[in-house]
Order: sequence, then C-alpha cells, then structure tokens
Amino acid sequence: MTAGPFPGQPGYENAPGAAASFAAAYAALHASHEVADHWLQTGHQAAAKGLPGWPGRRACAAHVTTYTAAQALALALTARVTGARLAPARAAAALAVSAVSHYAADRRAPLRALAELLEAPMGKGSFYRLGAPRGGRDDNACLGTGAYALDKAWHTGWLLAAALVAAPSPERRTAS
Repeated sequence: MTAGPFPGQPGYENAPGAAASFAAAYAALHASHEVADHWLQTGHQAAAKGLPGWPGRRACAAHVTTYTAAQALALALTARVTGARLAPARAAAALAVSAVSHYAADRRAPLRALAELLEAPMGKGSFYRLGAPRGGRDDNACLGTGAYALDKAWHTGWLLAAALVAAPSPERRTAS
C-alpha cells in the first residue's frame, strides 16, 4: 500500500502531507464502506449476520471479509493514484479497526445494547426502535429506521478513527 516517497527519497518534498494522506484515507475508507455494505454484501449475509449463534457469526464474518478486502483495495488504489503516504503497518491497523468495529455493529446485539444503555440519558433505545416493524401489524421495514441511522453513525465514527490510524504522523519541524 505504500506509495511513498518517504523522507530521504526523491520527490518527498512534493508528496502529500499528513493531512492530505488522512483525507485520502478517509475518503477511500468511507467510499469503500458504502460500496461493500450496499453492493458487495450478499442478501444472505445481510439477512443472517444478526442471527444468534454460529450461523450469524459466519454470515457476519463473510461480510466483514469482503468489506475489509474492498477497503484494502480502496486504500491501495488511493495511495497509488494520489501519492498519499500510507505505511503498510498503519494501513493494516486501520483495516483492523474498521473490521472489528464493523463486525461488532453488524452482529446487531452490541449496538442495540448500547442504544438501550443510553435510553435513560439520551433516548437512544427509543430511537433505535424508530421505524422498526411492530408485531401483529402490517408494517414495512425500511432503510429509514433508527437502528439503521445509529448503525451508519457508528460506522462513520469508526471510519474516522481508522483513517486517523492510517495517516502518517505529522512531521515535527523545528524553528530555524
């Protein structure tokens, strides 16, 4: 994933700085998140990843595997095209942050439990249930539910964290 150049190599002074590399990493992670979550994820994975036990774990792991591969490809292509300095170890750590947080949210129960924990102080349990089908009624589930909104916000926050991990540390410059 390293596009370089690095300190001491020709062209380093023209390479993107830490802020530009962070922005490139965030754009790559966010765009590939959307593609992987809505285009690459199979219908079976989407329906089964929240199920209890091993069937749900397997479906979620399969989804997160393709999701992470899409993000790795996006980071590599972005670094290559833009010259963003994304060190392989930092990119791998960023992918791990994204994958683990994505798996936790997509198993459903952890995010639902967090929302319920935040019901009293912030009303998040009620918001999580907003728009969900109600038993015995002819409700239609849709993407406009509170659970979906909280899921998207969770993922976006963790994509920011992953991009911060991927970006190089800013160079320290001393006053001359």
